[in-house]
Amino acid sequence: MNDDGPFLSIGDLARRTGLPVKTIRYYADIGLVPPTDRSPAGYRRYDAVALARLDLVRTLRELGIDLATVRRVLDRSLSLADMATAHAAALDAQIRLLRTRRSVLRAVAALGIDDHEELDLMNRLAHLSAAERQQIIDDYWESAFEGLDTDPAFAERMRSVRVDLPDDPTPAQVEAWVELAELVQDPSYRARVRQMAEAGASSGSASAGPAPAEMALYESVTELVTPLRSADVAPGSPEGRLVVDQLAPRFAHARGVADGADFRRELGEQIALFSDRRVERYWELVGIINGWPREQVRSGSVATMEWFAQALIAAAEA
Repeated sequence: MNDDGPFLSIGDLARRTGLPVKTIRYYADIGLVPPTDRSPAGYRRYDAVALARLDLVRTLRELGIDLATVRRVLDRSLSLADMATAHAAALDAQIRLLRTRRSVLRAVAALGIDDHEELDLMNRLAHLSAAERQQIIDDYWESAFEGLDTDPAFAERMRSVRVDLPDDPTPAQVEAWVELAELVQDPSYRARVRQMAEAGASSGSASAGPAPAEMALYESVTELVTPLRSADVAPGSPEGRLVVDQLAPRFAHARGVADGADFRRELGEQIALFSDRRVERYWELVGIINGWPREQVRSGSVATMEWFAQALIAAAEA
């Protein structure tokens, strides 16, 4: 193979593999690619088997395989296929991590974040595992329904909606997840949702929901109130009173009670109780994270119901 006969010098190995002599010497010293023989002058000499072994070491190291695993492959205590499977899975995890980091940095740049604590919070929340993220949501629903006589099917529908941050999230999805995690851990928001759940459980509305006739009335509220809100008409205005006079008797009829100031106040307070923009925002954020169509999660109905509730109470007090 050279002047030494069937042997290669360490310089020959360096030229054939592209590895520095220093690296080859190190691999020899730790026993990964020991020399086949030594010359009379004490120089390391290698045969074709050692060259093939060194080529394998070089390839594995270029693939990012650690030396301990390389040694197991060379010793045949780990097959190449098993090694490849394990390290491909590890690379998948690293790629997901890098994609998340990239999205966090892009979100920080887009939001103009200049606060170290806010940056740290965003980074920690974004790097939670899928199970850890879902646990935050599960804890939120548990705090809402625990100990209440809520219809199990209704509670299960709420809990069944998963939060699936993609492996390669967009900055908007990272922002949405951070906002959602902060929202569902906000004590005041949790207390508000709990209040809704308690009211729903006591009235039975959390299980059965409004009757079909009443649901149609809420659609009428949207039709009548939306143009007034768009025109910045106040709920307590004469126009607001006309909406109440048109719809309140129909709500009373649907519930089998008489219309009047007390009914209008009670209806207004009930609608106000179940109208919270943070709840609507919760579903908007879940939709962004899960990639739902935009029109599926942005209704603006809460603001409409808030306006109608204020109009009812104003009419009752007039």
